Amino acid sequence: MSRRTNRASLSALAVAVAVATAAPAAAFSLFGIHLWGEREDQEAGFEIIDPLPYDVQFVVAGDENGLERQLQNASGLWAGRDKPAAGVGGLLARARGDYRRILAALYNQAYYGPEISIRLAGQEAADLTLDANLPRPTQVVVAVKPGPRFRFGQAEIVNAPPPKVAADDEVKNDLANDFRTGADAKATVVSAASSTAIERWRQLSRAKAQETDRSVIAEHPTSRLDVVITLDPGRPAKFGRTTVSGTRRVDPGFVDYMADLTPGDSFDPDRVKAAEDRLSRLGVFSSIRVEEAPEIAPDGTLDMAVRVQDGTARTLGIGATLSTIEGAGLEAFWEHRNLFHRAERLRFSASVTGLGVVGDVGDFDYEAGVSFLRPGVINPNVDLVASLTGRRLDLDTYREQSLTARVGLQRTFARWLNGEVSLFATRARFDDLFGIRRFLMFGVTGKGTYDRRDDVMNPTRGYYLAAEAEPFYEAEYGNLAARGTLEGRVYKGFGEDDGRFVLAARAKVGSFAGPSDAESPPDKLFFAGGAGSIRGYAYRSVGVDYTEPDGDTGVIGGRSLVEGSAEARFRVTERFGGVGFVDAGFVSASSSFTSNDTDVRVGAGAGLRYFTGLGPIRLDVATPINPRDGDDVIAFYVGIGQAF
Repeated sequence: MSRRTNRASLSALAVAVAVATAAPAAAFSLFGIHLWGEREDQEAGFEIIDPLPYDVQFVVAGDENGLERQLQNASGLWAGRDKPAAGVGGLLARARGDYRRILAALYNQAYYGPEISIRLAGQEAADLTLDANLPRPTQVVVAVKPGPRFRFGQAEIVNAPPPKVAADDEVKNDLANDFRTGADAKATVVSAASSTAIERWRQLSRAKAQETDRSVIAEHPTSRLDVVITLDPGRPAKFGRTTVSGTRRVDPGFVDYMADLTPGDSFDPDRVKAAEDRLSRLGVFSSIRVEEAPEIAPDGTLDMAVRVQDGTARTLGIGATLSTIEGAGLEAFWEHRNLFHRAERLRFSASVTGLGVVGDVGDFDYEAGVSFLRPGVINPNVDLVASLTGRRLDLDTYREQSLTARVGLQRTFARWLNGEVSLFATRARFDDLFGIRRFLMFGVTGKGTYDRRDDVMNPTRGYYLAAEAEPFYEAEYGNLAARGTLEGRVYKGFGEDDGRFVLAARAKVGSFAGPSDAESPPDKLFFAGGAGSIRGYAYRSVGVDYTEPDGDTGVIGGRSLVEGSAEARFRVTERFGGVGFVDAGFVSASSSFTSNDTDVRVGAGAGLRYFTGLGPIRLDVATPINPRDGDDVIAFYVGIGQAF
C-alpha cells in the first residue's frame, strides 16, 4: 500500500533561518560552531605583549567537601591557566586579584580565619613589583589553610516578615533556611536570608523594603559567627500610573492593557513578573523592562514604567530535512507579528517531503497552512487562535488527505499552567487496509499543561504534565467518538549543579472510544514508534495486527496506548555529554489498556549530546529489543533538545 519500507531512520536536523534585515552577514556560527568569517569573540586588533606562560598548582589543607575545586573555580589564575599573562604585570594582576576572590569563596563556605599564600616562582605575589624577574614558564603555587569552619551563634533578623505569604506567592530560597543557630555560617546564607526576607515583605505590598544594617561579629576562639540583619519594611504600596515608552509600531495603550498593572491594586512583585512574561510572549519586542518608581508617592501609589524596544515585525524562515525513509524535505514560513499594531500574528507555512525517495510528485508528502493569533481578546491572559491546514501524508500504515479548520481560545493561568479549548472541522480521505474511506468530523479539543521544568530544551529537575480530550462527531457514518491522552515527565539531577547527571522518565497513556475500526478515522486511533515514542521502531509502525478478508495482513491503529521511557543523561565536558535510554510500550485493540505480553515493544540505545545556547543537539542510536519481521536492527535520530 505504501511507498515506504521499515528501514533505519536517519533524520537530519531542520534549520530555520530567520531573515530580519537585508544586510549581509560577515560571519556565521551555528549552535556555537564557527563556520565562516571572523569569530565574534576574536579580539581583533589586540595581541598580548610580552606573553608570560605559567603553571598553577593548588594546595589546600584538609580539602573538606571538595573545597579545592571550589577555590579553583573562583580563581582567575586557574581560569586563565591555558593563556599566557601579559608580562609580569598581567600575572601579578591575576595573582593579587585572587587573594580577594579566594577569600570570598572561603567566606561562602564558612571559613573566616584562612591563610592564603600565592607564590610566583617561590616569591609571595603581594611582595613583588613590576620589575620582578620571573622565569618562563613561571611556577605558581596557591596554598590555602582554610582554618576551622564557623557556625552561626546569633542569627537574627530585626523586623522580620511573617513566616508565610500567600500560597500562590513564589518566595523560595533553600539557602535562607540555613540561617539559624548551629548551621554552617556561609556568607551566601547571610545574603540569602536578607534577600528572601526583603522579598517576603515585597509580597506583602511593601515594595521598598530594604536592609538598613548588618552586624557581623566573628569569634575566632569559638569559631562562631554572630549576625544581626535589620530591615525597614517601608509603607505598603498600590500600583499607580503605568507609562509606556520605546515602541513605535505597537499601540502603547495595548501594551499598558497587556501589562495589566491596574491602578489601585495592591503592589505584587509576582504581577510585575507576570507582566514581563506576558509582554515577552507577544514576540514583538526585542527587549522588555518593567521598572518601579524610585519612591512611593504620598498617597501610597507606586508608578510603573514599561520600557520596550521593537523587534522585527516580519520574519521569513526556510529549512530542510533529510531522512533515509522520508527522503529530503523543504519547509518555509512567512510571519507578520504585528498585523494591526496590537501584536496580532499571521503565519503562512508550507512543507514538502519525500524528495529523492519517489519520482512522482503526486507521491510526496505536503502540508500547508495559515494561522492567526490575536492576544488579549477577553483579558490579557486569553488569546484567540485560528488556523486552516491542509496535508497529504503517505505513511506505512495509511495514506491521508485532509483539510482542518480550527478556532479557539488559549489561556495562561500561571507561568507554569496553560490551557486551550478549540472547535475544529476536518474533511479527510484515508486509504488503508479497509480501502478508501471519507470522513467529515466536527469536534472540540481541550488541552492543558502543567510545566514545572527548569528548562524546556534541557530539563535537569522538575516535572511536566499534559492532558488532552477530544470528543467529536463523524458525519459520514453518523458516529460519536472521543479520544484522550495523559502524559507525565519527571527529572532529577545529581551533582554540584544538579545537571552533571540527570535521571529522566516519561509515561503516556491514551484511549479511544467510538465505532468499529472500519468506521474510525485512522489518525484518531493510536500508533507508536519513532523518535518521540518507542525508538528503534519506524514512525507510527507499532499498532494492532489485522488480517483482511482475503488473508492479507497489516497494521491498523489501536484503541489504547501505553508508553514509557527512561533515560540516564550525563555531561562529560561543558559541551559534550551522553545518554543511555530504554523505551517501551504497546498499542491495544481494546480501550481498556489490555495487551498480551508479545505486543509490548521495547527499544534501547545510547546517544551523544552537544550542548549549545539553544539547547542540546542530540544524536540517538536505537535498536528494537524484540523486533518483528521487517524491523531493522538499528535506527538513527537527530534533533534539537532532549528527546523529552
